[in-house]
Amino acid sequence: MSTASVAVESRPARKRRSASSRQKSGAALTRGPALGLGIAMIWFSLLVLIPLSAIIVKAAGGGLGTFVDVLSNEQTRSALQLTVLSSLGITLLNMVMGTIIAWVLVRDRFPGMAILDLLIDIPFALPTIVAGLVLLSLYGPDSPIGIQVQNTRWAVFLAMAFVTLPFVVRTVQPVLEELDTDVEDAAASLGASRFTTFRRVILPALVPAICAGAALSFARGISEYGALVLISGNLANRTEVVSVRLFSFLEGGNTEAAAAVATLMLLVALLAIIVLDVIQRRVARRG
Repeated sequence: MSTASVAVESRPARKRRSASSRQKSGAALTRGPALGLGIAMIWFSLLVLIPLSAIIVKAAGGGLGTFVDVLSNEQTRSALQLTVLSSLGITLLNMVMGTIIAWVLVRDRFPGMAILDLLIDIPFALPTIVAGLVLLSLYGPDSPIGIQVQNTRWAVFLAMAFVTLPFVVRTVQPVLEELDTDVEDAAASLGASRFTTFRRVILPALVPAICAGAALSFARGISEYGALVLISGNLANRTEVVSVRLFSFLEGGNTEAAAAVATLMLLVALLAIIVLDVIQRRVARRG
């Protein structure tokens, strides 16, 4: 039998094996995995799905007019604009600075590197109200360095930057540690510049991690409250953010408006995640 005939005859066999593997992958779960999946979904529903559904239902209870009233209110619209734009700016900054910090921690060796690596996680460990107090003591009226940003929009930007700093660093750092430098050496030996090597070899591998960190950073930024409440001053139409505005609705007993604002911010967060996912896929494909 010739090689060609063997190849032709082997194709149906390969198709049968492929179909068999698909059937196995789509087979019903056994008792153990099914129990684990059930417990995971119940826990996830109790913590995430049911509360989110309750918020959306509460907002929908007031009808479309609730959303129209919320968006037509100048103070609420100003808080939404400040929060989203500040979070977007911080996210872009973190994508650059977080990647640089992760690169330094992984690729460089210098005295005190272990201490710096430890300090990166401080914004994670500090309660947000303590973070606001730290920023107020350093950049408030009695600033020891002569920089006062209290009750300004720079205070909002600074507080968001403080609490979101570790996200991109901690998502990019493990990926950098796993990258094989032999590929970079091979690119350099073929005449590629450092920038070309970074753009064509390193960046496509880092893009998923950068986008994941950026999504976390943006979500944390638009939801931040404790770090902002002390240093921003919560001035209407100037430094008031969405979380503070939402709290004021709750204090006033307007739960439908608060639910509408929460739903809007949920949609903004989902949109940001989708956009980052699209960017990640396109950059990785071009790389």
